[in-house]
Amino acid sequence: MSKDKMKIINTHQRKYEHPIDKISKIFESLSSTKDMMWPHERWSPMTLEQGLNVGSSGGHGPIKYFVSQYNPGRNVEFTFIEPSGFRGIHKFELNETINNSCLLKHQIKMNVSFKGFILWYFAIKWLHDALIEDCFDKVQNQISTTKSHTKWNAWVKILRALFKKDK
Repeated sequence: MSKDKMKIINTHQRKYEHPIDKISKIFESLSSTKDMMWPHERWSPMTLEQGLNVGSSGGHGPIKYFVSQYNPGRNVEFTFIEPSGFRGIHKFELNETINNSCLLKHQIKMNVSFKGFILWYFAIKWLHDALIEDCFDKVQNQISTTKSHTKWNAWVKILRALFKKDK
């Protein structure tokens, strides 16, 4: 029997009332020294050894991955390396919608071991969800006069305080 027993799918998306070309420029800065998308001001930065290029490895905090697919300005897919017990991908996609707007989507699709499921459910999921909403807020705040700031729930605040003490 396979050690990878449980399937996890986690999806976030946000519609922006701006043309895809405007958001695409922000998307292209991901993991660069002038990253306008990843919320590195509040979270571990996303670093990739060779930038947004297929095969480039890196990660953020304890999460490690490599770029497995890349279509400039439209999508990037990362395949997990760590934590152990996570087998799958996470990706960002940018799609044009009607009325000169676009949809930014982040999705995780993975199979996890029992240990991976426990780690996901009690810690990583909550931190991940807050990080992605902060990422979407950062994009929003660069293109709109209406500022967005998604509040962290109590569990995210507790986890961040616990992990900060470990350092």
